[in-house]
Amino acid sequence: MDPILTSMAIMRFISSAIELVAALLFLKSKSVEKAIRINAALGLIGPLIFLGVSLLGITGLSGKVSLTKLIIIFTGVILVLIGTSAG
Repeated sequence: MDPILTSMAIMRFISSAIELVAALLFLKSKSVEKAIRINAALGLIGPLIFLGVSLLGITGLSGKVSLTKLIIIFTGVILVLIGTSAG
């Protein structure tokens, strides 16, 4: 199996584990205020995971796709991050 694909999947498994733990912490805290703080932390982690998985994918494609297409893909990732940022 491709090591980059494996790394991408592992990062997503880690991300889902973080999300699950956060949901459990929501329930354990029994406080909307604490849940919002936890959710804010997730708001920081999510884009980092997205960027990391995307960069791994782009790395995996680097030998198979033209430079122009790699630039377009990378630009798309950046635009998604900009478009979903608060503010």
